[in-house]
Amino acid sequence: MFKDFIKTLKNHKRVAVFSHIRPDGDCVGAQVALSKWLTDQGYDVTAYNDDDVSDNMEWLTEIVTINKPTEEQYRQADIVILVDGNATHRFGEMKEWQDTYQKPIMIVDHHPEPEDGFDCLVSVPSASSTCELIYKLYEETGIDKIDENTAKALYTGIITDTGSLQFDSVTPETVEIVADLLRRGDFKPDEVINKIYSNKTINQFQLLGMALNTISLHEDNQFAVMHVTKEMMSATGTTNSDTEGFVNYPLSIKGVKIAIIFKDLEEEGVKMSLRSRSDIDVNVWARELGGGGHKKAAGAWHKGPLKQAIADTLDIGKKQL
Repeated sequence: MFKDFIKTLKNHKRVAVFSHIRPDGDCVGAQVALSKWLTDQGYDVTAYNDDDVSDNMEWLTEIVTINKPTEEQYRQADIVILVDGNATHRFGEMKEWQDTYQKPIMIVDHHPEPEDGFDCLVSVPSASSTCELIYKLYEETGIDKIDENTAKALYTGIITDTGSLQFDSVTPETVEIVADLLRRGDFKPDEVINKIYSNKTINQFQLLGMALNTISLHEDNQFAVMHVTKEMMSATGTTNSDTEGFVNYPLSIKGVKIAIIFKDLEEEGVKMSLRSRSDIDVNVWARELGGGGHKKAAGAWHKGPLKQAIADTLDIGKKQL
């Protein structure tokens, strides 16, 4: 799987590893584990992200520092690797810098339909997560290089991108990989799970309470919609990142096939996260709005206002019923 990836790397020394903006557990875990692999192979590696890592993932940056990129740093890199994303616009300002400097770019990702123009692709949409793919890189080149920190980083990505092994992207191989990471890292699941999930603030619960009161059902209760506004965030002292996981609440309502959370960020527009527990492909849905993702989980933006964003999104979804 990684033969061409390794061959392409051999002619370069300084490697810039980018994770996608608004980083989640899978992209950060994959970025950390890949950066450690590259360092072990003798490359000069720097990890980058335009955005800050959320509080519950910040411990991963103690393993590998994730820097805010500058144009000068981008210019100095010999090659760029994008993890957990298949389109350059998902990686912040580097898209504009790439137009100027034309660096060779590789991706390691599990999202469907990657854009054209990459020098090397490790793209496996059937994989549960990008961290599962990075595990396979270690498997092909030296599985014993997985130490405790690498195992915890990969475990974080797999667990967060599979809903703690609940999603239909999980295969027997995925579970076997998780078991191997626990053995090689010699840690208990709660050592990571508590860092990821057991750090909620009272402010986040206050925001969740407000959001739950906005839930509405549509199309014979098959679609559930929830929204959060900047006013609600201001009242509770929270931010957009504090809504992580909210969409799972309306998705758990009996009979609901699709759940969508709309986050009204006013001048920035309306960000939405779509989740499916049916055969309805929310990646197709999100792509009509200029976004994308997976069959069961996707995201997109709408210019707003909120009511129009909800109406337009539901109109698209009706076509899939």
